[in-house]
Amino acid sequence: MELKTYYKIRFNDCDPFKHLNNAAYINYMLNAREDHLKQFHNISMADMYAKGLSWMVSHHEIVYLRPALYDEDVCIQSALIKATEGSLLVEMIMFDESCQQLKAVLWTTFTYVNLQTGKRDNHPAWFQETADNLQTSELQRFSGVKERVAELRGR
Repeated sequence: MELKTYYKIRFNDCDPFKHLNNAAYINYMLNAREDHLKQFHNISMADMYAKGLSWMVSHHEIVYLRPALYDEDVCIQSALIKATEGSLLVEMIMFDESCQQLKAVLWTTFTYVNLQTGKRDNHPAWFQETADNLQTSELQRFSGVKERVAELRGR
């Protein structure tokens, strides 16, 4: 299942040249991933927090390819690449509205933190089972985001 949603680039997220600020790409993509979890998988982050589950970003790797511009509609796709006992590797891709022009690709590692202890931990078994079923095995063949970008660009 392809998870994607559309967003309008807002004025307050842009620089004086009407380009989306580099840090704002990450915010748009993380917000999209949260929306995708709720919309497509009925996974609410509020519910996860209520159950004592949380994730912290431990690594971002982003490749910027083309600017997203003020007032432009963009499409953001996301997928779970890999779920391990204590982390999640997620891909988020920003395209133009028609999904023809690649703007940025982000791979983020989320580390699971048990909110009761405040420490890194292994996912609860019920969550790990859910995450295992959501992994996109075809993305696991890439050694990293740069190799993935090369494929997306047709190299």
